[in-house]
Amino acid sequence: MTGWTRRATLAGLGAASATPLLGATAKAGPFVDSLSFLPDDLADITRAGLGAMIADVSEVEEIRDAAGTPRYLRGFRVNDAALDKAVARLADSPHAYVALKGSDIGKRPGCATFLQFQSTETVGDDLTRIARFHAKGLRVLQFTHHNDNAFAGGALQRVQSGLTPLGRAGLAEMNRLRILPDVSHGSDATMLEAARASTTPIALSHGAARAIVDHPRCAPDSVIRAIADRGGVMGVFMMSFWLTRRAVPTVADYVAQVRHVAKVGGIGAVGVANDFPMGGQANLLKLNNDNARGIGEYLDWWRAMRAERIPGFDWTPAHVVIPALNRIDRMQRIADALGQAGFRAREVDMVMGGNWRRLLTDVLG
Repeated sequence: MTGWTRRATLAGLGAASATPLLGATAKAGPFVDSLSFLPDDLADITRAGLGAMIADVSEVEEIRDAAGTPRYLRGFRVNDAALDKAVARLADSPHAYVALKGSDIGKRPGCATFLQFQSTETVGDDLTRIARFHAKGLRVLQFTHHNDNAFAGGALQRVQSGLTPLGRAGLAEMNRLRILPDVSHGSDATMLEAARASTTPIALSHGAARAIVDHPRCAPDSVIRAIADRGGVMGVFMMSFWLTRRAVPTVADYVAQVRHVAKVGGIGAVGVANDFPMGGQANLLKLNNDNARGIGEYLDWWRAMRAERIPGFDWTPAHVVIPALNRIDRMQRIADALGQAGFRAREVDMVMGGNWRRLLTDVLG
């Protein structure tokens, strides 16, 4: 399986360095968003310019524990139905279709959509459910979302842990079925253990670099390197309080994140993620991207994490979005910004979609 080795990644970087610089208005493509959601209006997918995306189709039930802290759970019953609903929505759409292999990208009009659950809570302790979901069209599975579960340790815990015996067995089942393992929201140990134990490359579909923002939700260089060394990819997402500690976030802060991941893992290890609705973070759009007002919706949760003494929450964020990217044409804007920042044409294409196309094909066929 030499197609996803570190050597192939470095070869791609060498090819990129010989390519002329990309002009500010040129378009890489097709664009791939490594964490998005199906919009209410599927035509938004076309407006966003996406050729492929990983779409989280899980449904979240919010509960509060005895201390009143919000927890977000993804149970089997609700999400088994949610997967069916997503497949049905895409069945007759001219804008997107369910993709089962990476090689499906570009084979028909519309956006190749790889369905994902953002937690193995949907599996519980019944590993046969992974095959059930795969048969229905699921192609990406995230171990955990912030907190510990039966499979793995989450990032937002006072004491971090890694993969459990069930989680290791679940990873083996993902590998057998050719489901892409996703370590986003995992603890350092979860991410490192999964990268090293998986027989296929893995994804960190949406995150940021801890070297820039010191927070457990952000990946340390050791994780970036471990994922890259096995041919995996990390998507840099749009949540600005995990992209920069500066008071006013800009597109340059996003480019700095991409540049850092590329420096640590190679240009073949970085892509673009969203993690907001396709048109942008809705409440911030209503506020004309006024971060000073919009941050309020996150502060109760942030303070609850601080009260629980979760590492990384000892400061108070001042923003939620990069205003220039909180819009439906963010992908083209990022491509333009990378070109203006000195990334070469081949490098821009890799970041904007080529790396995800390669990974999805390596793992899914």
